[in-house]
Formats: sequence, structure tokens, C-alpha cells
Amino acid sequence: MTAATDFHWPVRVYYEDTDAGGVVYHANYLKFMERARTEWLRELGFEQDRLRADCGVVFAVRRASLDMRRPARFNEALEVTCEPRRLRRASVEFVQVVRREGVPLVIGEIMIACVDPERAVPAAVPESVYRAMHAAIATDTEATG
Repeated sequence: MTAATDFHWPVRVYYEDTDAGGVVYHANYLKFMERARTEWLRELGFEQDRLRADCGVVFAVRRASLDMRRPARFNEALEVTCEPRRLRRASVEFVQVVRREGVPLVIGEIMIACVDPERAVPAAVPESVYRAMHAAIATDTEATG
């Protein structure tokens, strides 16, 4: 896998993503970021449905903070980054940026928790996933350090 800061996921703004003012409705940026995290995890070699079936865990957003800088509009091509910043045994913190032609529109700080969905309690990130995430973070640190 490439360095974490190299992970970009393309998103096209559809009419359904916009509000009455013709700009992307704020909650939809969270959807764009969710897609990027899912694709980042897929690039690491993990499918979320398999993690639930095989390991008994899911990832859920625990905390989200968005810094809205500029609006995106219908039919624009955007790019969403996914950069893990801190890995713990049961959570991962990300910085995610939605850009249009390289210009940051929204910066998100997202914490996801690993959860046992049957008991609705925190669970340890499966070891194979933890190792892959740790390697991605270490690769990013080496690339930027």
C-alpha cells in the first residue's frame, strides 16, 4: 500500500447531495468521508462485511468534527483523502479532507471505534487489521518524516 496521505477517493456531487441552496448539504460530507474510509480499508485488504462475519466486529463513528471552509456544488468532481493519525487497540483517528481541484473544502477529524455489534460494546481491532493499519501509519510517518 502507498503512504496513507496518498489515499484519495473520487466523489461526484449528485443532485441528491445538495440542499435548497444548491450546495452540498453538510451531513453528506460525512458520507463522502465514510466511503473513503471504506475504500481505504478495502485497499488494506479488508471488507467490512467479512470483518463482521469472520471477526464479529464493525467500525462505528464515535466522534466527528468538520471544518467547513468552502462549498461544493452539484456535478463537481471532488477528492476525499483518508489519513489515519492515531491507532489504539479499539479505535482509529483520521484526518480527512474533501478537495476540489486541490483546494480544501472540508476538513474532518473522525474517530472510529471497533465495536462488537451483538453486545454493543468496544472491541479490540482484529490483530491482522491492526497490523495493516499500523503499517499504513508507519509508512505515512516515514514518507512525511
